[in-house]
Amino acid sequence: MAFELPELPYAHDALEPHIDARTMEIHHGKHHAGYTKKLNAAVEGTSLEGLSIEELLGNVSKKSAAVRNNGGGFYNHSLFWSIMSPDGGGEPSGRTNIGKAIKRDFGSFEDFKKEFKAAAGTRFGSGWAWLCVDKNDKLFITSTPNQDNPMMDIGVKQGTPVLGLDVWEHAYYLNYQNRRPDYVEAFFNVIDWAAVSKRYNDANPGASDL
Repeated sequence: MAFELPELPYAHDALEPHIDARTMEIHHGKHHAGYTKKLNAAVEGTSLEGLSIEELLGNVSKKSAAVRNNGGGFYNHSLFWSIMSPDGGGEPSGRTNIGKAIKRDFGSFEDFKKEFKAAAGTRFGSGWAWLCVDKNDKLFITSTPNQDNPMMDIGVKQGTPVLGLDVWEHAYYLNYQNRRPDYVEAFFNVIDWAAVSKRYNDANPGASDL
């Protein structure tokens, strides 16, 4: 079954003024759609056809550059849309597992935010900043180039992403030009912590024990 471009869970202008409608239209309708189309073309008629995106990316070092780049682009953007909301922002409740884990592993929300902003701000060129859960059920922050992600078996740190921020210029240039730090700061106004918490709980079997 071919991969399908997921619909946005909100209107193009729903995240304004933090992310503008025109950027959303181009980012989702052109860039994400392009990755989806090229991924389907890369796997069509091969033994990879019918695999899930997680199965494709798990040992991506053994696959073609087309699968790596377009599979990453498909997965990363699908996650990105899902962890934002017009009702987002603020901090995760200290009663949620993700709120407890952030405090446990970073000391405080502000320390987490500072480290995440640094990862996003210092990623040279195009790429992503991530909050992930490792195999020991601990949170960590990292960044990856291009459309790579920590699920892939090619990175220095591997884990399950629960939060991701696109820092390719196409994600912010229309509104922020070269002011990436302003875009990263604005992102914190639209994070859907309920969605992040669900991803954390799904990825972390021990979350209920926090």
